[in-house]
Amino acid sequence: MTLGLLLGLLAGNATAAPVPADLRMTLHIPAQDLAGALDQYSRATGVAVLVDSQLSRGRRSLAVDGEYTAADALRRLLGGSGLMARYARDDAFTLQVAQVEDVPASLEKPTPASIAVNRSYATAVQTAIERNLCRSPQTRPGNYRAVLQVWVGRDGVVQHNRLLTSTGDARRDTALVESFRNLRIDRPTPSALRQPVTLLLLPESSGKRMECTKWEGVSGG
Repeated sequence: MTLGLLLGLLAGNATAAPVPADLRMTLHIPAQDLAGALDQYSRATGVAVLVDSQLSRGRRSLAVDGEYTAADALRRLLGGSGLMARYARDDAFTLQVAQVEDVPASLEKPTPASIAVNRSYATAVQTAIERNLCRSPQTRPGNYRAVLQVWVGRDGVVQHNRLLTSTGDARRDTALVESFRNLRIDRPTPSALRQPVTLLLLPESSGKRMECTKWEGVSGG
C-alpha cells in the first residue's frame, strides 16, 4: 500500500512550525513534479501533507512565487493538477481527485433528448473557452497544443481543472490554468454531463484554428 509513503517523508522532514492561517509568507517554489513541490511546500509552511504516491505520480505543480497565505499557496500549487486538498486540521491535509459535489454523476443511458442538450451545451462551452483564451496574448490559440480537463459546477462555473499536457512553455501553462479558474459557461450544466470534460487545444497547423477576431473588443467571460 502506497498511502502515506510520500508524506511520511514530508511530514517527518518539515522544518518549519505551522504558521497562522492568515499569515502571508514569501515562497519560491518552482513548477515541478507535484511530489517535489509538496515537499518544498511542507518544509516552508510546516503544514503536514499525506499523499498517496500513486495519486501524485505524473502530475505537475504550478510555480508559487510571491507572498501567499499557506492555503492560497496550496491552491495555486495544485492549480492544473486535477487534485484538491481535504484538510484533516488547519496544519494537515490529504489530497483527492477533484470533485464537483453539486453535479452528481448520472448512471442513466443517454437519450436522444439528452444528447441534443449536451451538443448544445458543448457549443456554449466552446464559445466561452474561445472568448476566454483570446483575451490574453499568452493563451491566445494558434501556436500551441494542450489537453486539459475541467470540472464544471451546476451553475456553469469551472471549479477545478487539470493540465494533462504542457504547452511547452511554463509561463503559458500557468496562464492557461489561471484563465480557467472560475470561468463561467453561459448556461446551466446538464445534470447528465460526465465530469471531467476533456478539452483539446490545437495549433493552427492542425487546420482547426480558433478565430479570435470575432472576440476583439469583447470583455467578460
